[in-house]
Amino acid sequence: AAGIADSNVKAETYDSEKFRRLLDINITGTFLVAQAVGQQMIKLQTGGSMINIASMSGTIVNYPQEQSCYNASKAAVIQLTKSLAAEWARYNIRVNSISPGYMDTALNRVPALDAQKRIWMDNTPQKRLGAVDDLNNLAVYLASPGSSYMTGNNCLIDGGYTLW
Repeated sequence: AAGIADSNVKAETYDSEKFRRLLDINITGTFLVAQAVGQQMIKLQTGGSMINIASMSGTIVNYPQEQSCYNASKAAVIQLTKSLAAEWARYNIRVNSISPGYMDTALNRVPALDAQKRIWMDNTPQKRLGAVDDLNNLAVYLASPGSSYMTGNNCLIDGGYTLW
């Protein structure tokens, strides 16, 4: 799941070329991969499960960082997921998305983000950042026959951040 985020960039000063690049990676890339996989599943008549990676940022406005362009791109991934689920259900293709909250990744392990990370954790009921391993079991479930009646769902996994 490729994705980029330009945080702490005001919408009124965001460079249009950077915006196009962000959309190309976050939504166009997701669409093109989904299209190629969907075409093969339809051609082979195998059905299956497709999992897109969105973000809780597609459902909320993050605080304290300003990142309207990233949020819009991830909202597009969520809507693409729902639309593909509706279109491809007749082929027995399930399409769901995972929307992680704030995660403990290499991108967030920089001193410049320490103050923001404290705010994120203070505003997360579980008082921590998510670990990549927190996503694994959800992905396995979505890929398994156990979720055979689940399609078009956006699964938030955010330590409760979006409860507020």
